[in-house]
Amino acid sequence: PRLGGLRVLQDLQTKGLAPEAISHAVAGLMVREVERARDVWRKKFGEPADDLKGRAKQMRFLAARGFGAETIHRVVQGGEDD
Repeated sequence: PRLGGLRVLQDLQTKGLAPEAISHAVAGLMVREVERARDVWRKKFGEPADDLKGRAKQMRFLAARGFGAETIHRVVQGGEDD
């Protein structure tokens, strides 16, 4: 999916699904959260921003798609440590 775990969690909660089902679904997504965020980021931007303003734009983009702060930081800082 192109969405982060937080966004999926919110969407499933609004649908009124059982909390156990939501937890199970989101847990599976969180395992690959950084990898999915990196794929979405690469498709949109392709390379790290040159300045603070550019990094902020990239961070807002990922946050709007429901990726968590730690994931966003790892992707935007360019770490390929996973």
